[in-house]
Order: sequence, then structure tokens, then C-alpha cells
Amino acid sequence: MLIRSEIIGWGHYLPQKVLTNDDLAKIVDTSDEWISTRTGIKSRHIVEQELTSDMALEAAKMALQRAGMNAEDLDLIIVASISPDNTTPSVATRVSGRLGTKIGTPAFDISAACSGFVYALTQADNMIRLGQIKNALVICSESLSKIVDWTDRNTCVLFGDGAGAVVLRACEGKGDNTDTGILDTRIYADGSHYDSLKTLGGVSSTQNAGFLYMDGKEVFKYGVNALTQAAETVITETGFSSADIDWLIPHQANIRIISNVGEKLGLPSEKVIVTVDHHGNTSASSIPLALSENLESGKIKKGDLIVITAMGAGFTWGGAIIRL
Repeated sequence: MLIRSEIIGWGHYLPQKVLTNDDLAKIVDTSDEWISTRTGIKSRHIVEQELTSDMALEAAKMALQRAGMNAEDLDLIIVASISPDNTTPSVATRVSGRLGTKIGTPAFDISAACSGFVYALTQADNMIRLGQIKNALVICSESLSKIVDWTDRNTCVLFGDGAGAVVLRACEGKGDNTDTGILDTRIYADGSHYDSLKTLGGVSSTQNAGFLYMDGKEVFKYGVNALTQAAETVITETGFSSADIDWLIPHQANIRIISNVGEKLGLPSEKVIVTVDHHGNTSASSIPLALSENLESGKIKKGDLIVITAMGAGFTWGGAIIRL
């Protein structure tokens, strides 16, 4: 028998404030038509008084409730975020304290930008498969509106705020692709593209967070290939073909990227989950947000075979294949 990581709980949280494209047109020189045709985004949620940890906590509570677990049952908390409350301590430790986990339960953040969920999922899955832990909470939470330049129409129209979370539990499997749980994960990076997508600031460089900057053409070109490659790898490595996949949940950055990846994988549009229209780009949060929202609606069901794939600043990217 082989130890697998099974997703037994999911949760998400979105701030109450919704910023539409028409609202943005009152702030910068843009329009609903301009944004929609280029990105597929119609609206996004924006934090007001809430912190990144507040959203993470709400998503975590929902995930634990769906899993039928208490915070004391957790052996690990990982938070993926590029917009933490403080440079230090981590968002994960703040959430851990507010949830009331056991003293000594490890909690830490990772920074992999839009690939954060795949990176965090890989870390938690590996620790479960090694037998180091049995239950893990993976949270992604982003307050990107805090690092957006609201005078730059090329970036401010893209991003939104929100959080998503999953609870993982160790389970036994046969070790083949009929198992339930995380069947394979792969993560990558190419630091030669460090300057293509970044914040124009940081602790040791400018002593402030800085605003997001993106070379849109470079990100688009690299993103389509990286997302496709990561998805193809986890599909083939587990002995599947695209025809076996029930759902593709790509990082929700841009409808054109999403559509291109689906086409390259040979998947019909009906099998590609799209939430970018009402979430915008929520970085690490986008995939767990989409997963939780569609599990709650009943569109995605237990037993479905899902491929997730993401790429973000760094460049970082990765993919995973999961049977719910």
C-alpha cells in the first residue's frame, strides 16, 4: 500500500466589495470593452479593512468544517501569499494562533506568486507521503489590491483579492492511477525571467513593498507553454491522456491564456474551469478559489479527475493531478 494525500475539505473567502470594469473606468482611462476583450475579466473583489490573514482564516474555517475536523487535528499549516500582513511573522502563524492549533504545530509561508498553491500542495503532500504528518491545511490568500498602482491601467485592471484553502488527509492507496488523492505534482522555476513580473520594491531594495510590474507579452508567451508543459507532464507521468481528464483548473490570469492552454491540451472548453471573469487574477488564491467554488456549486464532484496548472513571478510554475 502507498500513502496518498486526499483532499477532504475545501473553503474560500471573497471580500464583500466588488469592483466592476465600469467602476475602474472612473479611476483610470479604460472601459469594460477594453478589459473584457483582452482579459475576460468583468469584476473582481477588493479588500477594505480586512487583512490577508483575515481572509485566510475564513477560508480555513470553511475548509475545516467541510472536512469535519477541528484545528487541533492539524499537523501542519502552509500559507502561500505574496501579500502578507507583515514581512514577519508569517501569515500561517497568525492563522494558526487564531484557529487554536496544538502548540508545536508547524506553520509557515511560501512565496511562489501565482504558482503558490501548487508549490504548497507539493510540500504538504510530500510530508504526508513521508509519514511526517497526517493532516495538513493549505491556504492561499492575497490582498493584491494593496500592491497595485491604481494609476496604471495595464496592471490595476487585472488583479483581485481573495483566499482559498484545502485540508489534506493521509489515506492508503494501491499506488496506481485508480487511487483517490494527489496522484502527482511537479514544480519548476526559471530565475532568468526574474524581472518580467515583480514588485518594484522590497525590504532590502526600497524598504517598501512596491507596486506590481509585468511584461505582459513575455508573461503570455512563457505562460502558455509553461502551463501546458506542467499539465502534460503530470497527465503522462500518471498514465493518463487528456481524454481521461474531467476538469482542468488553470491559474486564472487571463482568458486568452486559459483558452490557449485548454486547446493545446486538446480539452473542450466545457472541461476548463473559468472564474477569472468574476475573480480577476488572485495570484496563489486563484486555483483553490476556483476549486472550492465549483465543488460548492456541485459542478465538480467527488471522484472527478482534475489537473491544475499555474505559472507566476520568478518565473515559477507547476502542475498536479488529483482524483477527488
